[in-house]
Amino acid sequence: MRVLYFIPIFWISFIATAKSQDNGPLPERIEIFSQNSISNIAALGDTLWVGPLLARNIDNSFNWFLPETADSVNSGRGRLFSIALAPDTVVAGLGFNDFVAGSSVQTAMGFYLSTDGGDNWTFINPPLDNPEELSVRYGGQDIQSIPIIVPQQSPPFNVAFRGEVIFSASWASGIRRSQDFGQAWERILLPPTELDELIPEGVYDFIFDPRAPASGTLAAARYPRGWQNFLGFSTHIDKDGYVWAGTAGGINISDNAISAPADSIRWRRIGAGNTSESMLGNWVIRIRENPSDGKIWLTNWVTNAGENQGLVSTSDKGASFRRHLQGERINDVNFVGNTIFAAGDTGLFISTDNGMSWVRQPQIRSANSFLKPNPQFRTVAAGSGVVWIGTSDGLIRTSDRGETWQIIRVDFPLAGNSIHQQDAPSVDAYAYPNPFSISQHGIIRFRFNASTAGTAQIELFDFAMNRITQLPPKVINQRGVYEVSWDGRTDNRIRVANGPVFYRIKIGSQEINGKFLMLD
Repeated sequence: MRVLYFIPIFWISFIATAKSQDNGPLPERIEIFSQNSISNIAALGDTLWVGPLLARNIDNSFNWFLPETADSVNSGRGRLFSIALAPDTVVAGLGFNDFVAGSSVQTAMGFYLSTDGGDNWTFINPPLDNPEELSVRYGGQDIQSIPIIVPQQSPPFNVAFRGEVIFSASWASGIRRSQDFGQAWERILLPPTELDELIPEGVYDFIFDPRAPASGTLAAARYPRGWQNFLGFSTHIDKDGYVWAGTAGGINISDNAISAPADSIRWRRIGAGNTSESMLGNWVIRIRENPSDGKIWLTNWVTNAGENQGLVSTSDKGASFRRHLQGERINDVNFVGNTIFAAGDTGLFISTDNGMSWVRQPQIRSANSFLKPNPQFRTVAAGSGVVWIGTSDGLIRTSDRGETWQIIRVDFPLAGNSIHQQDAPSVDAYAYPNPFSISQHGIIRFRFNASTAGTAQIELFDFAMNRITQLPPKVINQRGVYEVSWDGRTDNRIRVANGPVFYRIKIGSQEINGKFLMLD
């Protein structure tokens, strides 16, 4: 008999009470990744890759390397949507934002493949269907299908590979497989949401179509939600060679998808349920395997009414699940032994007992920097005992399981000459982001170069040069680059009106002036 235990979740909350925060001398990187909002990273050993421009770092070096031969991202419109690594091998899924009828649409661009650690790349076009292919062969019968012939809504959200076999999960294009390292691709059939399995011996009458069936049709009557399981979001190949495919309709598991012909792949589909041992939600956006025990972890988002969100784990190929962080929107998860890092919209959660209990981290700080209050934590990578986490406010790193942190941000050099803008002028100070929105950004940072030791006084003025506020003084013990932040409110906690705001930084006889724009 299976015994169920209630596992409490322990929370440590942090409430920021200070209006401004400041930090000490900061390094000035010329070669760095391209933006502080980071959604895609991957690590293998001591090497880390960071999107969206395939920036690479080895052994926590000071500067970052951007591969010169990756023209589609470095000088084109392509951006990193997904990445998978093996020794010397990189498979990167690329996409871009296209504009259709005045709206931005995520669009597939293809793949970059490298077999020399990222020095040289081979580009592969996105896998699309022949417009004349109106059926998919499976188990001796032809399943009517709708071909996907345009790249819109099909960027590769996730890739996984073993040897020369690559699986890609895209939205409209679903799950695709290549058995020759990207030269040719197959569209892989999955069971509709109403079915628990797809086997070659079965007889089926559904339509392989990633669109909702028209109301009143036979398809709508028999398979009203079937299309949701054709929308791909994640894929994983576990240590035993099982292939996992996450969709908007649940998790699909196959024991033969690596080597079987496409018309003979067996799938078992598992969806959200109401028991304590079932998944929370049907939308599976990330699949991770803990190398220390082989347990599979899935992030669950809500697709339909009655579902929930959070994190689930399974140690028996999906026969049962343990629920974690129920109610939290978790974006990614990764591991260092039994220590688990879960990146969520409302915080970073760490478990040191293999998921039995969790602690939400307070505001992340390092010796000379900090993340703004309440950032989104979006992606997690682990390698050689180091955990890297991409957030909406920079990249953070820990080598002691969250006891201390290093924070790395783009932080455009005051001396100019950034790798992303080599003709940038040299300045003594700037404010960023500019324009600044309290609702969107939370805080604005003032970055300045102190030419002397002393006390830095920062005053803010409106357009009529009426003083808005004065930030707490910052003691400057030595020359160098410093930052101070502000939350956009006066001493009386009143939000500053839209318009230009001027600032003045005084350190002894040194005076620096600048301005920025306040917006809603």
